[in-house]
Amino acid sequence: MTDDKSLAKIRQVLGRYWGFQDFLPQQKEAMLCAEESRDSIVVLPTGGGKSLCFQAPAVALAGMAIVVSPLISLMKDQVDSLRDCGVEAARLDSSQQPEDQQRVLSAIRNGGLKILYLAPERIVSEPFANLIRDVRISLIAVDEAHCVSMWGHDFRPEYRQLDILKKMFPNTGIHAYTATATEQVRNDIGRQLHLDNPESIVGSFDRPNLHFKIQRLTRRFEQIAEVLSRHRGESGIVYCIRRKDVDQMCSEMTARGFSVLPYHAGMENSERKNNQEAFAREEIDTIVATVAFGMGIDKSNVRYVVHAGMPKSLEHYQQESGRAGRDSLEAECCLFYSGRDYATWEFLLGDMESEPRKIAMRKLGHIWNYCTGVTCRHQAIVNYFGQQLQKENCAACDVCLGELDKMEDSLTVAQKILSCVIRLDQRFGAEYTTLVLVGSQKARIKKLGHDRLKTYGI
Repeated sequence: MTDDKSLAKIRQVLGRYWGFQDFLPQQKEAMLCAEESRDSIVVLPTGGGKSLCFQAPAVALAGMAIVVSPLISLMKDQVDSLRDCGVEAARLDSSQQPEDQQRVLSAIRNGGLKILYLAPERIVSEPFANLIRDVRISLIAVDEAHCVSMWGHDFRPEYRQLDILKKMFPNTGIHAYTATATEQVRNDIGRQLHLDNPESIVGSFDRPNLHFKIQRLTRRFEQIAEVLSRHRGESGIVYCIRRKDVDQMCSEMTARGFSVLPYHAGMENSERKNNQEAFAREEIDTIVATVAFGMGIDKSNVRYVVHAGMPKSLEHYQQESGRAGRDSLEAECCLFYSGRDYATWEFLLGDMESEPRKIAMRKLGHIWNYCTGVTCRHQAIVNYFGQQLQKENCAACDVCLGELDKMEDSLTVAQKILSCVIRLDQRFGAEYTTLVLVGSQKARIKKLGHDRLKTYGI
């Protein structure tokens, strides 16, 4: 099939099922790869129409497409959306009743499905391989493909099993999709999945309509409330690190008169679903959530995303903040951080195996440097993903807009601080070191003789 004929068929499908007349950037190239069974790695930022890159070709091609997905909630959201569009789609997962699973299995045997969503463990299982032995498979899409790579921000060991897909489906195109992947991760995805000379399609990581603002967390609830006050009546997301932080934040914001609901993995499934749907229907303004919220959420008019604590990587931040402004209108992204956040993540990552933990700690260092740095926020993000910002001033972050209070003669001040740290034998924390530097008269300082240091009171 020529490119023109392939595109004509895909355009027809896009118009009939989704009402779209044209492609977003990089969609055309990605869809042609899927249509022509050429292996591909597709990286499109949140809001870039990534799912359509495999859904539209799946409808256009003969046979059934298989989509590997890491979360049941994500599979359910996408299947529901496809059915609403008139596409015959289904999922097979452990949360379904036996009778529901049997209906899906019958549809597979009878050729009644265009798209089937599965967890990685199921697709590589022998019973499933036997089931689809005589089924025509149009394409295989590995969604959230960064989970394949140990260098990815959400590595999942079960995704490593997908390395046998090429043996199982030697004549079928395999396509990896993600919203966040550095060049190192993209290369690793190709290796792990044994892709055959894959086409690499990478969109721009810059979202010029997002206004990034980073601040130290000093007055937790007041700072969050200030952002919500600027956006009363508008949709927004507040991300917290831990479940108890979500509950506390929700309670406090409700008491202040804001329209909020919680979302985290510790809640009952039904309550979590109801809260998510209330947010989607705009019955509430703000969802307060852990990072469990957001994957697969198709809500274009989120006007603000607030992080009430530092995320654990720049990949997570790019993905989570990217849920704002998907309609291309201006949106605000505020991140409030503290040193305690770093320590919290360090503790939470403590149970990981040695090598993955080293990688996670390196990523934690990158996001800490991002928070404490004074480089254009847009530039710092795209540089991290191996791209360059095409302008010197983004005009959409606290650095470029001159909203940061910068210290005069910062080099000299830094030298004084480091000198004091060395003279204290690197044994004391920031607070104590500060007291020495400003010449505090506290008894402990005099008792330890630190009032006689050359850096005392400088």
